[in-house]
Amino acid sequence: MSHKKVPMTADAASRIVSHEAKNNGGRIAKNGFAAKAMSAAEKTLTKE
Repeated sequence: MSHKKVPMTADAASRIVSHEAKNNGGRIAKNGFAAKAMSAAEKTLTKE
């Protein structure tokens, strides 16, 4: 099984953040997966 690196898109990060916020009363954990997804998407956008 191969693992292909796929860059995090802003749309994907948005879906992750939205889901976490809905499940946590509108809050996003500072060190949670949603925050990491937002950071990764930001890095992807600045590379382009």
